[in-house]
Amino acid sequence: MTKKAKYTIFGKNLDPAAVSQMDAAVSLPVSVKGALMPDAHLGYGLPIGGVLAVKDAVIPYAVGVDIACRMKISVLPIPFTEYETHKQLFRQALETQTKFGVGEGFKHPRQHRVMDEDWTFCPVVKSLKDKAHKQLGTSGSGNHFAEFGKLCLTHDDIGLKAGEYIAFLTHSGSRGAGARIANHYSTLAKRLHPELGRTLNNLAWLDMKKGEGLEYFLAMELMGRYASANHEIIHNAVLDFMGEKAIATIENHHNFAWKEKIGLRSVIIHRKGATPADIGILGIIPGSMADPGFIVRGLGNDEALRSAAHGAGRRMSRTAAMKQFCFKDLQDILQKKENIITFCWT
Repeated sequence: MTKKAKYTIFGKNLDPAAVSQMDAAVSLPVSVKGALMPDAHLGYGLPIGGVLAVKDAVIPYAVGVDIACRMKISVLPIPFTEYETHKQLFRQALETQTKFGVGEGFKHPRQHRVMDEDWTFCPVVKSLKDKAHKQLGTSGSGNHFAEFGKLCLTHDDIGLKAGEYIAFLTHSGSRGAGARIANHYSTLAKRLHPELGRTLNNLAWLDMKKGEGLEYFLAMELMGRYASANHEIIHNAVLDFMGEKAIATIENHHNFAWKEKIGLRSVIIHRKGATPADIGILGIIPGSMADPGFIVRGLGNDEALRSAAHGAGRRMSRTAAMKQFCFKDLQDILQKKENIITFCWT
């Protein structure tokens, strides 16, 4: 371990465990600079909400287990006043055109050009192609979702007039294939860096000047295209079912590593549970199940490594939440909110 690289904390009263993880991450010999987003909480190695720039290296667990997890929103040419009238149609579209749950897939796989790409450049990726194909167009589990809601545009933007629209929002990633790739290469990185010990081995890296690092990066980028294809298929299928076409779409992703520059220095920037927010870049920051999400435009803040939060964050783990709340509590909260999800443009 070396002298810590500088990093900036955004937000207040962040989880001390997440801050401690970020302290460890910026002390790696490959670390250049970092940032911690206001929705940060404990993760494997790098905290969720952690942004880390490193030199000539890539850290699988700083990318995350769900490689290239992303958000996509499609705005429909339907005023929100039509929502109550056609609520059953919206429900049927969600229930029939995608699948939810761990390991879910289609008996007759959906077709997309991403499956025609090279999946043979390494054994682990090659072995996952069939699994990935079956899960193409599925939504997964955990905090992944597909939902309709109200988009409130306070002024003309994104090619639309100010007003209220029905919008379709999805959150999911690279499914089982991405998780297997993450685990394979994180295990390899740990084996290559025994000096990190058990307390820091989730921050083990792969050298981008060697085959392992380059191979992982290729696999990660393929999972990025696969995750994007997943959203494309879900949105096309749901909107086709309804006989509609999107009049505007926005997509952005997190859990990824980008080749960028800090000044003149080339670095790899990991955004784990954080999204790109360079000047003018559109992004989506979803709220909780009962609170608004936001469409945002990046400001290119260098102290944040040109990044933004990826969601509402959380106050407790899923296990802790299940001990404190029951399903009726959730139903009561959503009933008070009228089960209407709102997206705001700010």
